[in-house]
Amino acid sequence: MTAGGGQGMGGATMRLQRVSLELILEPGPLLDPIEKALAQHGSPLRWAITACTALPGGQRWIRLEAMALHGAP
Repeated sequence: MTAGGGQGMGGATMRLQRVSLELILEPGPLLDPIEKALAQHGSPLRWAITACTALPGGQRWIRLEAMALHGAP
């Protein structure tokens, strides 16, 4: 499987995609909502929270930067 335009398994073309997201998350664990948000953009290879701000009511605003592998049939 090759990132950036090579042929992957089953003839699907795989490409590496940069993902930048800003999310407002409710109080509680962060991992599950982050993984769900990233899954909409492909299979994350790596990701990082690059900014975080506490909001009223316990919510958090976060900025994520990620690299994801995206396959197109």
